[in-house]
Amino acid sequence: MTEADIAKLGPQAAYQAYLDRGRFMIQRAASTGEFVFWPRVSTGTGATDLEWVEARGTGTVYAATVNRTRSGSWNVVLVDLDEGVRMMSTLPDVETVKVGARVKARIENTPDGARVVFDLMTRDAA
Repeated sequence: MTEADIAKLGPQAAYQAYLDRGRFMIQRAASTGEFVFWPRVSTGTGATDLEWVEARGTGTVYAATVNRTRSGSWNVVLVDLDEGVRMMSTLPDVETVKVGARVKARIENTPDGARVVFDLMTRDAA
C-alpha cells in the first residue's frame, strides 16, 4: 500500500495502516497546527485540512491503573503526548508507573495488529 493509497482511507484505517508499516502517525490541521488524536475527519474547532505527521513518540503519564486477574496483571495509562494530545495505552514491561513519568512510544505487533505501547524513559520512574 502506497502513501497515496493510505491517504484515501478513512482516519481509523489510515492510522492502523501506518502502524502496520511501523510508523506512529497522528493528525495535524495544516491551517492551525492543532494536533488531534483519536483519528478523525475534523478538529474540535472545525478544521478539516488534516494531514498525517510523524509523532515524536514521547510523552508524560497523566494517569495509570493496574488491572489484576487470576491470569495476570496489566496497566492502562493515559499519556499526554508532547504534541499536546492524550492517548490511552499500556506500558507492557512494568506493572505500575508514577504519574508524571516520561515515556517513549514504540510499535508492538500483536495477533490483532500493530499497536502503540510505551516504555519508561528512566527506570526510576516506576
